[in-house]
Amino acid sequence: MKFHILTLFPEMVMNGLGTSITGRAMASGAISVDAIDIRDYSKDKHRHVDDAPYGGGAGMVMQPGPVCDAYEDLCNRTGKKPRVIYMTPQGRVFNQSIAEELAQEEELVFLCGHYEGIDERALELIVTDYLSVGDFVLTGGELPAMVMIDCISRLVPGVLNNEVSAEVESFHDNLLEYPQYTRPEVFRGKEVPEVLLSGHHKNIEEWRRKESIRRTLERRPDLLPGASLTLKEHRYLDSLKGGEDGLLELEEILDGYAAEAERLFCKRDGICGQEDRAAVQEDRAAVQEDRQSAREDRKVSGLTGPLPGLGEPAPRIKRRAMSEVKKLLALGGCTLNDVKSYYKVCKARLKLIQKDY
Repeated sequence: MKFHILTLFPEMVMNGLGTSITGRAMASGAISVDAIDIRDYSKDKHRHVDDAPYGGGAGMVMQPGPVCDAYEDLCNRTGKKPRVIYMTPQGRVFNQSIAEELAQEEELVFLCGHYEGIDERALELIVTDYLSVGDFVLTGGELPAMVMIDCISRLVPGVLNNEVSAEVESFHDNLLEYPQYTRPEVFRGKEVPEVLLSGHHKNIEEWRRKESIRRTLERRPDLLPGASLTLKEHRYLDSLKGGEDGLLELEEILDGYAAEAERLFCKRDGICGQEDRAAVQEDRAAVQEDRQSAREDRKVSGLTGPLPGLGEPAPRIKRRAMSEVKKLLALGGCTLNDVKSYYKVCKARLKLIQKDY
């Protein structure tokens, strides 16, 4: 992967990135870093690239000419027009998800501002992404660019010796990384957790997963709504909270969905009363027929997507839904909040169907 950095201080970024893991990756050819001095494109004999802002104000603004010329020369040399990322506190806050997205690119350009920033016209002409490392102000964009390049590089094949390392660090599955230990087994009276010495890989993985959940709850609870957890892991999370807030809400949502589905079932066929519902529940053939009718009902209403358990008594509907939830969470393709939202929408769709009766 190729990184190009448009900067006024090329030595600063090359010295910083030329060490440790990124330095070794540059030496091996896994990544390449090219620092382009914007001053080389100045038309001024003193290599000035800034001037006073129109309208007055403190500080100096980088002129658009040298910035655009530096980028256009890069495009001419490479035959490509890579994404240009401008370092600014006004941009989206950089995170692991953005790093994973950017790691798919073959080349990236990082534009580093200085002084009071860069003339807006240059930004409008060449910048594709505005990114920040946080809600604070730095002297220039070089440090943020180095931080992002370091993070993205770790996701490039061949940069890390252990490819698994980049996949299981903090923020994997929106969880913080579990605690790490090494020799000695006892240090100042503190022991390594026994499970890590057991050699039982399944138990070790389960312990690490639980510790990731615990640590995220303690230090970054804001990450948990987007975490991919199984139903069992949600129960563990709720136990750490001292209750069952997450699953309790899910139960209530599924109860509401099941009741609405049964209400539609009874309304269509005129079934009212406990004995009638029990009789229908026992008659499996009738239930299957009702489910087929329900599918036709959805088509009549223009709602052709699946509605789990429609045409069955409420207890069975809820059991089917909970079974489906367990499978969805186990696959890791959605979060508990996604499931809750899904069944809220299903309930709303049932109300639309009832208008046809």
